[in-house]
Amino acid sequence: METYQTQAQLFKVLMHPTRLAILEELRGGEQCVCHMEAKFGLRQAYISQHLMVLRDAGLVTDRRDGWNIYYQVDKPEIFQVIDAMKNMTDTSKSIQTGSTQSNISSSEKQRPCPCPKCNASSEVNQNESQDLALNEVVATV
Repeated sequence: METYQTQAQLFKVLMHPTRLAILEELRGGEQCVCHMEAKFGLRQAYISQHLMVLRDAGLVTDRRDGWNIYYQVDKPEIFQVIDAMKNMTDTSKSIQTGSTQSNISSSEKQRPCPCPKCNASSEVNQNESQDLALNEVVATV
């Protein structure tokens, strides 16, 4: 019976559309919270709460790099479960995903991610403009 309890807990973790969307995003590899915030158009705190549930379930791990926290899937076999659910719902169409799924998948809300990993050229340009501004100040002194 304990095995069933553990399995039921895992399905509880997967029951939220935002968590499924996060896992799908992480399927492509490590992502920072700000990347998911930009991609989904959701608040950082909301995404972090769902990431905490996924982390507590042992599905994702995190690492800190400066101000950014990057998440990755720790148990890639979870995608077999997700893919099986997709196959079941694609053929039966009996389960409605609700408004959260449509909000998450809307590309209208997607904005650029500000993190250094996603926006390396922007960071370089920002550093160059700071250097130019500093040089101008030094030249006037």
